[in-house]
Amino acid sequence: MRPQPLFCLRIALGLCVVVGLCAAARAEKGNAAVTIEKVEYQGWKNNLKLSNGETELIVTLDVGPRVISYRLLDGKNVFKNYEEMIGKSGESVWMIRGGHRLWTSPEDPARTYAPDNGPVAFTELGPGQARCTPRPESAFGIQKEIDVRLDPTGSKTTLIHRVTNVGKGPTVLAVWSLSVMAPGGTEIIPLPPKRPHPGSAQNAKSPADFAPNLTVSVWPFLDFQDPRWRFGSKFITLTQDSHRGATKIGLSHRSGGVGYLNGGTLFVKRFEYREGQTYPDGGVNYETYTDQNMLEMESLGPLVKLAPGQSVEHLETWELFRGVGEAKEEAKIEEKVAAKLR
Repeated sequence: MRPQPLFCLRIALGLCVVVGLCAAARAEKGNAAVTIEKVEYQGWKNNLKLSNGETELIVTLDVGPRVISYRLLDGKNVFKNYEEMIGKSGESVWMIRGGHRLWTSPEDPARTYAPDNGPVAFTELGPGQARCTPRPESAFGIQKEIDVRLDPTGSKTTLIHRVTNVGKGPTVLAVWSLSVMAPGGTEIIPLPPKRPHPGSAQNAKSPADFAPNLTVSVWPFLDFQDPRWRFGSKFITLTQDSHRGATKIGLSHRSGGVGYLNGGTLFVKRFEYREGQTYPDGGVNYETYTDQNMLEMESLGPLVKLAPGQSVEHLETWELFRGVGEAKEEAKIEEKVAAKLR
């Protein structure tokens, strides 16, 4: 006997309810799996550990804050840690320590390098979300904060870097977020798409056809013959080398993502470029530096004038990909890495 239409409808509705309940249960379980707890880390007693069972972040609370470790649970920390500085606090001068930090640009020997060697308060904002707030830098009238959110699954991490003017007068600055990467890897920076020269003026659709599409800032310790750099057709790559000293460039990076490939694991940092805004250091929103110890991936927000009480935010997202292998030549980068940076 064939089932009646009403009976079939009841079965379908029942299945929808069951599927919906299962999906809700999975979502709830996923959120519940994002844990935040206080842990010790290499001599520091107070640190936040965010974990979803696949990925782990550790944020310092005795100093900083620094996201001092970011790793897949079956992998290594992608950040550099300066062992001689780990576990210590209270120094009178700024310490690099490693990991990911929040600074302000333009670079200044006083304001930028203000010591951040004291305790950090934190607030849980929700599942997998925490706000880390150090003491205000009263000498310069600024308050820094970093909000960190780990997704329920995978490795995606969202960071909101916030600077508030707590002084008595206006101040001009750009938010500057820097990730100190472990040695031995290669950075991959996509270049903007190529286009042919329009030829005669009659062929140009607008003045933009004759305009540049990338700003590059060069520091005085850059050598264009340095073998760590490769300026290719589609990518710039920079390899960290323990036998060579400082080098640095800046770019107006519009494609959104930059990668660091080390030991087969790819770290991706994504951020935005705001057209029409003024950026520091000759108009760049991304800078990269390397020396014999590490490589830094540095994104910047636009320059802003903050009145007392005003804040500015700068957002980054991170992601990790395992098992990428090697990708030194452009063809391999295009095959293995390019899509992950978009």
